[in-house]
Amino acid sequence: MRYFGMLTVVLTLASASISQASLLKEAVIANEKDDLLAEFRKLMPLAKSGDVKAQHYIGLMYITGEGVPKDIQQGLIWLRKAADQGDADAQSSLGLLYSKGESVPKDDQQALLWFVKAAEQGEATAQYNLSSMYINGEGVPNDIQQGLVWLRKAADQGIAVAQYNLGAMYAHGFGVPKDTQQALIWFRKAADQGDADAQSNLGVLYSSGDGLPKDDQQALFWFSKAADQGDADSQYALGLIYVLGKGVPKDNQQALNWFRKAAEQGVANAQYNLGFLYSTGEGVQKNNEQALMWLRKAADQGVTEAQTNLGLMYAKGEGVQKDEQQAYFWWLLANTKGNADTARNLSIVERKLTPQQRAIVQAQASDWKPRK
Repeated sequence: MRYFGMLTVVLTLASASISQASLLKEAVIANEKDDLLAEFRKLMPLAKSGDVKAQHYIGLMYITGEGVPKDIQQGLIWLRKAADQGDADAQSSLGLLYSKGESVPKDDQQALLWFVKAAEQGEATAQYNLSSMYINGEGVPNDIQQGLVWLRKAADQGIAVAQYNLGAMYAHGFGVPKDTQQALIWFRKAADQGDADAQSNLGVLYSSGDGLPKDDQQALFWFSKAADQGDADSQYALGLIYVLGKGVPKDNQQALNWFRKAAEQGVANAQYNLGFLYSTGEGVQKNNEQALMWLRKAADQGVTEAQTNLGLMYAKGEGVQKDEQQAYFWWLLANTKGNADTARNLSIVERKLTPQQRAIVQAQASDWKPRK
C-alpha cells in the first residue's frame, strides 16, 4: 500500500452571493438590543419620515422576522422605499433577495438592476455579487473581464471572498495571465481575514512550491488555520504532513486525528489513508474492523488503492469473513488502472471461482458506479 501524495485544491469561483444571513450584520438592533419589538417601534416613525437607514432596517426586520412577524411584502415595500431614495445598502439587499430567490421569486434581472445601482455607489458586497453574476453568466451574458472589474473593486475594499476569488483567478490564469505572486498576495489578504479557502490554498502554494519557494512550515501554518475551521481538504493535507513527516516529526497519531476529521466529511483519500493506518497498525493500534469500514467508504467512492486493499482483506479474511467473490469484485474494479499486483491477485482468485460465480461478479462490477 502507499499513501496518496500532497493534495491539490481545485480553485473555483464562488457562484453564490454573500449569504442572506448577513443582511442584518450592520443593524445593531439585531445584535445589541434585547427588545427588538421596542426598537422596531422606535424606528418606524423615522422610516415613515423618510430616514433611509430606518427604512432599510425596518425592511430587513420584516424580511427576516427579527422582532416582528415575518412579512415579505412589507419588507420589500420598506427596502424599496430606501432603495428608491438611493440608499446603497438597501439596493444591495434588494439585489441579494432577488439573486437568492429565498424570500421572493428569483429574478436575475431585478438582482442585476439593484446590484448595479449599489455597486456604482461603491457598495462593496454589491460589487462582489455583481462580479459573480458576470463571471458565472447569471442573468447576463458571461463576461469575465467585466466580472474582474467589479471583483477587483470589491477586493480592494476588503471583501474576503472577493480577495480569495481574485487570487484563484491569478492562480489558474482564469481571465488574467497566470501569476502566482498575485495569487499569493490576494490569498494572503483573504486568509488574514480568516477565509478558510484562502488559507487552504496558501497551504497548497507553499507545499507545492508552484511559482514560489517551497516552504513546509508556511504550508503547515496555513493548513492548520484552515483545518481548525473545519476545512476538510486542509485536514487531509495535515494528515499527510504528519504521516510523511513533512516539516514536522512524523506522528501517526496526529495523522490519524486529521485523517479522521477529513474522512468524516467524506474525503475519499482521507478515508483510504485512515483505513490504511488501521490495517497496518503503523503507529496506531491495529484494528481490522475500522480498517474495513474506512477502506470500504473510500472504495465506494472509487479510490483504486482502497479497492485493492479491500479485496485483500476479503481474500485473507482479515476483519471480515473470507469471501473470494467479494475479493474478485473489488479487484475487478481496481484492475481498470492496470496495477500489476492487482492483476496477479485477480488471476489467482479467478481460478478459484466457477464460471457462473465469475459471470455474476463480472456483471455486478460492470453495473457498479462510484458513490458521490
